[in-house]
Amino acid sequence: MAQAPLDVIAFSLRRERERAGLSLSELAKRAGIAKSTLSQLEAANGNPSVETLWALGVALDVPFSRLVEPSRPKVQVIRAGEGPAVYSERADYVATLLASCPPNARRDIYLITAEPGSARESEPHMPGVVEHVVLCSGRARIGLTEDPVEVGPGDYVAYPGDLPHVFEALEPGTASVLVSEHV
Repeated sequence: MAQAPLDVIAFSLRRERERAGLSLSELAKRAGIAKSTLSQLEAANGNPSVETLWALGVALDVPFSRLVEPSRPKVQVIRAGEGPAVYSERADYVATLLASCPPNARRDIYLITAEPGSARESEPHMPGVVEHVVLCSGRARIGLTEDPVEVGPGDYVAYPGDLPHVFEALEPGTASVLVSEHV
């Protein structure tokens, strides 16, 4: 799988940090990461995890997609196994951005692939975020951390993304489409 290009992440982080009027130190503090880590990311060095990028997105009050997606032409095709992918450091979980919010819309679309083992536990995202998941293959426990729901292929689940939540693959080859709605 292709990873989100570091130069895109570096440019996006600088742009959004400057837009918010934050210093490196202040953004790092708000995101709960080391200033040196943020400095490396803005210099297009390092290997950011999905957790680090989510924390930065929450601290900057921007959708995750704004940090990882390069500019795209109007007609867009992302083949299976391609697209900006970000890997979890705590679970066998990959979030591949398929479509970010166009102007005047408030949603991002991801392909999620996961394998059994450790669950992907997510901290709350920005206030008002709702996540919608349609399971494509496998089985998974998805939803709020304290009460996830077991789902199978074709099942749909929605939950508040601004509360702690979890995605746990129960079968090999688990895949889903996740729509992150920014209310």
